[in-house]
Amino acid sequence: MKIGVLTGGGDVPGLNQAIRGCVLQALEYGWDVIGFIDGWKGLIENLATPLSLTDVEDLMDKGGTIIGTSRTNPYKVDNGVEKVLENIKRLNIDGIVAMGGDDTLGVANRLYKEHKVKVVGVPKTMDNDLSATDYTFGFDSSVTLAVNAAEVLKDSGKSHHRIMVLEVMGRHAGWVALFTALASGADWVLVPEEKVNLDKIYTHLRKVYQRKKTALVIVSEGIEIPGMKVEKEELDQFGHMILKKRAVGDMVGELIEKNLNVSTRVSVIGHMQRGGSPTVFDRMLGLRTGVKAVQLIKENKFGYMAALKGMEIIGIELEQAVGKLKTVPQQWIQLAMTLFK
Repeated sequence: MKIGVLTGGGDVPGLNQAIRGCVLQALEYGWDVIGFIDGWKGLIENLATPLSLTDVEDLMDKGGTIIGTSRTNPYKVDNGVEKVLENIKRLNIDGIVAMGGDDTLGVANRLYKEHKVKVVGVPKTMDNDLSATDYTFGFDSSVTLAVNAAEVLKDSGKSHHRIMVLEVMGRHAGWVALFTALASGADWVLVPEEKVNLDKIYTHLRKVYQRKKTALVIVSEGIEIPGMKVEKEELDQFGHMILKKRAVGDMVGELIEKNLNVSTRVSVIGHMQRGGSPTVFDRMLGLRTGVKAVQLIKENKFGYMAALKGMEIIGIELEQAVGKLKTVPQQWIQLAMTLFK
């Protein structure tokens, strides 16, 4: 048996651990493993490298992905799907482990449904917005780093009597912003799921500032500010706007300073949330889902994904996980409002 592994979409801590889990479980079965370089691009262009014990045995503390990643979509590349099918046949691949979020796994599900490609999925995204799994690896590490940044900003805010604004990642789902705000004891959070009410924000922050002469606001990068003009920007192959120029945190900071007449500073944590050594939670989740993915191949459960349910890693159908993002529900937002005093 020979299986292939690819990592697509944005990098997150936990990918290398998932790769390690795949390889070690495959070795247990006596299988060969190859890594496709830069996600689906590797399958399109026949870019592959063998993955051995030596390649993966020291990966448990490493961030990123040793086989690279990209946002390549075979369905948006000329003859991309045909090339994927040809290379699977050329390399005698018996199964593919695709690691990614909604986009990467959406491609996997479509290839399985339309062309019977023998593929299983491993869910990763720092946004934690993939359906059918309780958590995705990358999320815990991302939030932990963001909380550390928030706590540093709180110290500076207290010293200078300023309102501090921290912008974190989160295009369509506000899980990172929400958990960062709650875990750091922030005074307000703005998430894509909740319409921004500027007057409500000003009233609350004015009360907070009067009490402690500082405040901390966490902002998700994907929020829409009333009256904000968004310039048309480049789209990736999955149709998502690339948010590299859209610093909504700066806009929020300017509005707060103008309306409260309080010195305000903004920090954008950006891609620092994607790197670094993963937390223990993400190391374990990546490792376990990688192992489970290879077990699913052994069981001929193609079109499935390794998912965390409670304390167990189980197999679920890919179509249950893709196409519908897991966004922050109202009860979580209500919890945050209860804690902001």
